[in-house]
Amino acid sequence: MHKPGMVSIWFLIGMLLTVYGFIITAAGIYQYFVPPAAPPVLASLHAGIWWGLVILALGCFYCRRFQPRKTK
Repeated sequence: MHKPGMVSIWFLIGMLLTVYGFIITAAGIYQYFVPPAAPPVLASLHAGIWWGLVILALGCFYCRRFQPRKTK
């Protein structure tokens, strides 16, 4: 699949998705407790929280599935 000592691109994408998911979820939670002065029309759906959690879960899945392992 790839040479020994190399990291899978999917593991790196998983790390990136995990970081982005955490940031989006944190921003969504912050907006939940401190709503903006002029909220968007569908602010009651809290899309930042939901999409942040989806991205975070997908990133954790990729990190777990494609984590580098030592082979003998």
